[in-house]
Amino acid sequence: MFNMTLLPSDFYDRPTLTVARELLGARLVRILNGVKLVGLITETEAYIGEQDMACHAKAGLTPRTAPMYGPPGHAYVYFTYGNHWMLNAVTEREGFPAAVLIRAIQPIEGVEVLIKRRQGRDTFGPGKLTQAMGITQSENLVNLTEAGSSLRIEAGQVIPDKSVTIGPRVGLNKTPEPWLSKPWRFLVKGSRIETGD
Repeated sequence: MFNMTLLPSDFYDRPTLTVARELLGARLVRILNGVKLVGLITETEAYIGEQDMACHAKAGLTPRTAPMYGPPGHAYVYFTYGNHWMLNAVTEREGFPAAVLIRAIQPIEGVEVLIKRRQGRDTFGPGKLTQAMGITQSENLVNLTEAGSSLRIEAGQVIPDKSVTIGPRVGLNKTPEPWLSKPWRFLVKGSRIETGD
């Protein structure tokens, strides 16, 4: 059922919407204190370029947004709302700022550890999954395509289109249209829908 092959950099060096859709069902792997933690990615959002008013890159190239301009297949981890880390996979060609926010996972390995780190709560939310997996600023710029990386993404299940819901991104607050309503969020049907972090 599962393909343990690492997703290569070429996987990410494609249109962000394609990557966001195809990351559904992939295996997010984290080695934490010698323990392998794995979750199937069940929700993603695309953020594309400086013109996207919901994307950090709207501010241009800054120390914070620099990872988005870097090579595809690397992690962009940032802090938000004063207490949440967010994990993104950088996409498209180097020099063009784009990334996919990983919003939710379904734990499949190291489940007890993942749930314990969440104090018995779920991992359906971008801040929740990073807490469960111990992902922080230290993982910013990590190469997600390296076999020895403590944070990587492997091929997993292929999710058919009939099992995917596509809709607007969430939590964008005062983002103007048309960016507020862009259908750039991808969700596996049947996985819990969360609008918070």
